[in-house]
Amino acid sequence: MKRTNLMALSLLLAPSVHALDNLRDCSALESDHPEKAKKYIQCLDQNIELLKSSEQTWFQKLKLDIEKIQEDTGNTQLLPIIKRAASNQVNYMEDTCRWRYLHKMPNPTKAAIAYKTCEINLRKQNLETLKMPY
Repeated sequence: MKRTNLMALSLLLAPSVHALDNLRDCSALESDHPEKAKKYIQCLDQNIELLKSSEQTWFQKLKLDIEKIQEDTGNTQLLPIIKRAASNQVNYMEDTCRWRYLHKMPNPTKAAIAYKTCEINLRKQNLETLKMPY
């Protein structure tokens, strides 16, 4: 059963492996004008969704790998720590980007752009961390 999961995951992982290569360059759409900024924000949102999907795939791979290690070695300490780290990562990202958002208020366009840019940067970093060998 585990072997089937790993094979299925490898098929799912294939499109996500190069998520960083598939991000759109949104810089040409960048604008502080609310109407023009809408397309820029939509572009940022597309990149965020791509990064989220890739993160989820890599996290699932990590979980499956750790479950295999747990099964082979009996070491049950790894998985709870990895899950806690993932939860802490989400909280860190939300708080780090939230203060940037609040700093740009009362301009909601600039605030949204600051939040989304922050989220993209942190998700890129997290994706690189998830890809690291262990």
